[in-house]
Amino acid sequence: MDYNVLFWFVPAASLLALVFAWYFYKQMKRESEGTERMAYIAEAVRKGAMAYLKQQYKIVSIVFVLLALIFAVMAYVFHIQNEWVPFAFLTGGLFSGLSGFLGMKTATYASARTANAARKSMNQGLRMAFRSGAVMGLIVVGLGLLDISVWYLILDACIPADLNNTGMKLCIITTTMLTFGMGASTQALFARVGGGIYTKAADVGADLVGKTEYNIPEDDPRNPATIADNVGDNVGDVAGMGADLYESYCGSILSSAALGAAAFAADGGAMQTKAVFAPMLIAAVGIVLSIIGIFSVKTKENADIKSLIGALSRGTNLSSALIVVATFGILYALGIENWLGLSFAVVVGLLVGIIIGRSTEYYTSQSYAPTRKVAEAGKTGPATVIISGMGLGMLSTAIPVLSVVVGIVLSYLCATNFDPAIENVSLGLYGIAIASVGMLSTLGITLATDAYGPIADNAGGNAEMSGLEPEVRRRTDALDSLGNTTAATGKGFAIGSAALTALALLASYIEEIRIAMERTDPDALINGVPLMQANIFDFMQHFNVTLMNPMVICGIFIGAMMAFLFCGLTMNAVGRAAQKMVNEVRRQFTEIKGILEGKAEPDYSRCVEISTLGAQQEMIVPSVLAIAAPIITGVVLGVPGVIGLLVGSLSAGFLLAVFLANAGGAWDNAKKYIEEGNYGGKGSDTHKATVVGDTVGDPCKDTSGPSLNILIKLMSMVAIVMAGLTLAFTLI
Repeated sequence: MDYNVLFWFVPAASLLALVFAWYFYKQMKRESEGTERMAYIAEAVRKGAMAYLKQQYKIVSIVFVLLALIFAVMAYVFHIQNEWVPFAFLTGGLFSGLSGFLGMKTATYASARTANAARKSMNQGLRMAFRSGAVMGLIVVGLGLLDISVWYLILDACIPADLNNTGMKLCIITTTMLTFGMGASTQALFARVGGGIYTKAADVGADLVGKTEYNIPEDDPRNPATIADNVGDNVGDVAGMGADLYESYCGSILSSAALGAAAFAADGGAMQTKAVFAPMLIAAVGIVLSIIGIFSVKTKENADIKSLIGALSRGTNLSSALIVVATFGILYALGIENWLGLSFAVVVGLLVGIIIGRSTEYYTSQSYAPTRKVAEAGKTGPATVIISGMGLGMLSTAIPVLSVVVGIVLSYLCATNFDPAIENVSLGLYGIAIASVGMLSTLGITLATDAYGPIADNAGGNAEMSGLEPEVRRRTDALDSLGNTTAATGKGFAIGSAALTALALLASYIEEIRIAMERTDPDALINGVPLMQANIFDFMQHFNVTLMNPMVICGIFIGAMMAFLFCGLTMNAVGRAAQKMVNEVRRQFTEIKGILEGKAEPDYSRCVEISTLGAQQEMIVPSVLAIAAPIITGVVLGVPGVIGLLVGSLSAGFLLAVFLANAGGAWDNAKKYIEEGNYGGKGSDTHKATVVGDTVGDPCKDTSGPSLNILIKLMSMVAIVMAGLTLAFTLI
């Protein structure tokens, strides 16, 4: 089979994903939003979400223009950057933002329709929310793979072959394509941080004043912050998450392609091209199998939380099983060297993703003992709830870390036929990278289960504010509870994939350094060997990258510090915005007479405005710091310092992200478990204690935690793009 013909399956699969996303969107729009009140609330949420994104994109556009100008100067004035970089960077940011926007637009139309579907049956409510979430999943993989395939075709046509080194062209193409990964990561960080600050400021204000001070239910229309809270679910958990996983998806494919080009650079020719195509083709087949899995999700009426989880698991497990079989066929058809070992590396990546997902589910779902123990701790007050949740979060890091460690070792060994000799290192790193592609190959359906969560949450809010019958609220609560678990599982999955992708990007950084050296001095030698033939250990030795080099140690400390510094900035940002929200909600309850009796309508728009302004002001410093850190470290400490920075941020950021996401998820579902009638139910002292725990957990799981997996990849991407600057201007 002609492998060049196989490549055209990649853009075809991306277009197929976009066609099915359009189909599910139109299918959702044909359904009714329900009563006039339901439609009114949905419109208010929709307007608030769109207004926020419009303002956010204005700020992000300024940042992108400035960065693109910097890259243009580096490329066209100093000649230390590829001339395609500014354009690739802009398209990455554009498609990442577009993914979040289209997914959020779908979610804001789907929430009332999900609530209305739940009036008929649980299965119809689940189907509406899940297929609307599938729009997000398919848009992300469709746009991501389309961007990759189009840029490959453009660069392949425009970059001439190096007559002295036939393998150089593909190395330049793939590392240039990594640049639009930086664009996607930059947009994703702004979306996650800004959206996370917005949603948690509103959520904290609504919970602390409404639930604990005035004893009114969640999503009660008397609460002034409730519309802002529902808007926040969309801008943070949908738009932010879509941009986040778009860059994870693209990053894993691009880093694998870059390492594949490097692993076979010495030979060049067909085998190198096959190694570049392989991750793209696996992702393309994953799209088709994700669509099959989406159609298999359904449940029975009166299903409990375990049955609902089983319904979603059925779809994801089916897609995962099919991609295993397909991977062996793809790599065999390509005729790639050691196709069997690389196929098993993909299987390893899938298994690691499944284990991390199940571990997250165990530690965060109220169906299992850990979260129920957090709920039980509420009987002795909020302090013990917080202590219990922190302990759970710390314990929950063990399984994901050990899974990633085993996954790295196994995928490396599989790719090298269990012969980890120095000459096989590049192939082993390629195996690790392609394992990350395996983990994200069925992202179309995995992201659908994640995006489902905020849609179900908004549906519950709409049902409560619209005064629908108790049975509808019971169904939407069940769907929302499932959404909390799928969202937590999705965050764990994203963090796990970030760890493997960041490791692959670290290896890609070495390859970009190699190309930057080639650009300035084509005749340079490393230990007497031409640049493109020198192995990665020779490069490390050339730059003195050892633990005895204080520059490496300093970089590790700075990288670990960045994870905590970033979390501290985002946590405090949520705290400041939440304080303004709490004061505003208290003011309205005090000054607007008749709110609590339901005789006067709160000023919802004022709370939306507070969250919007707070998010816009607070997101800039953490995001700019994440971009500046690798640049400054590279200029001051050089290549050894940057490698240390990336290692430190990866190790500390991965652990901290798992801890924050799982602790926050457990606190949230402990509250939900009590609201089901356990330990005194709603309004009890135990319930109030878990509401405090949930409030502490909100910025952990929805702002700081999920932003960390973007941070560690963004710093890697920035380091790669700025490799030429690091080589040219190192001070020490």
